[in-house]
Formats: sequence, structure tokens, C-alpha cells
Amino acid sequence: MNTGFNLDLTQSHPDPLPPIILASQSPRRQEYFRLLGLPFTCIPAGIDESFDQSALPSAMQQVKPQDIVLDLAIRKVKKVVCDLACQNPAWICGADTLISYAGKLFGKPGSRDEAKSMLNALQGKTHEVITAVALYSGRSGRIDSRTVSSEVTFAQMTGAEIEWYLDTGEWEGAAGAYKIQGLASCFIKEIKGSYSSIVGLPLHEFYAMLKDNGYPYGGI
Repeated sequence: MNTGFNLDLTQSHPDPLPPIILASQSPRRQEYFRLLGLPFTCIPAGIDESFDQSALPSAMQQVKPQDIVLDLAIRKVKKVVCDLACQNPAWICGADTLISYAGKLFGKPGSRDEAKSMLNALQGKTHEVITAVALYSGRSGRIDSRTVSSEVTFAQMTGAEIEWYLDTGEWEGAAGAYKIQGLASCFIKEIKGSYSSIVGLPLHEFYAMLKDNGYPYGGI
């Protein structure tokens, strides 16, 4: 099977740690992998990350937001496992982040108008940020997955402040139309939970997953 990828995972990384395939193109997650000193290769899964907004909030009465986010993260990993089956990848990590507020899920806005609508809904309110992480081990053939929920409280924002933030372009590719590690921090009054999870990768939980699945990191 020709996957379209030509990977030599045993030689392309001089680091003695086993390389991990990151099934994401998120710059924030890549930054965290670099912070941890983990050798990695980015292969975005390219799955459809959309969900049926018209089915909400009624659908959310049966399906928890955490389940939706977790399903997306696992699907990313499974897609890359399938694409690289003949190359037997040892480790694959997938993650996804969604925002839940007032019975509605906020993913990545597709336009400035959609981003504006999201910010108008979230400003002055407290919302939930849910990040799911899935880790595949080629040794066991299993996928370990976990979710982390945190709360973010926005200050009241004027129409001019929202337009100014939209002009920065930070909203592009960001769940809920904001990046907490950027200029959006000017409008964040309070955070409860994991900051790294809000950014896109809960470091404490991810480290625990590496440890629990036998990845040789952190003195394990």
C-alpha cells in the first residue's frame, strides 16, 4: 500500500527517545512537544472535524461534549495508524479541543463573521474548554485516551475590542475564536484548571500517558 509518506522513523531523529507522530498541524502542540524535548514528525490526520450544530443542544442531552472531543482525538490517531500501517509506527498522538457554553459547542471558526459571533457569545461569560488526547502504542496496539476540562472567564468586551482582536487574525484556527496564549489574554479574567490543556495539550495528563504506556521519558 502506498501511503504517500516516506518516513524513516529510526534514522531521521538522532535523539535516543522514540519518535512520536503528531497527528496534528497545531503550532501550539508542536511547541509543547519541543518544550518537552520529544522527537516528533507531524502528519495531520486530515479528518472531518465538523459536527452537526443543528442537532445541538438537544443532541448534547444524550452525548456529552467530552465524548465528542474524545471521539475526534481518537479518530485522528486511527486515521494515521491506517495510513501508515505498512510502516508500523511505534507512537502516535492525536488531540482536539472544543469549547462548550450554554449547550453549544464552539470549534474553529470558518470565517471572521463566525469568529465575531463566537466572541460575542463568550465575552463576559464563563465557558468550558475541553481537550482530549489519544496516544497509540505500536507495542501494545492500543490507544490510551483522556479528557481534561477547564473553565475560562472572559471580561466584558466592547464591540471595538472585538473588532480589534479580530483584526489581529489570532482567531484563525482556534477553538472558540481565541488563543489564550496570545492577545486574548488581555480579556481573560480567570482560569480554573489546566492552562496547557486550554492551549491545546494537557501536559500533566500527557506525561502520565507516556509513563503509563511505557514511553521512556522523564527518568522512567
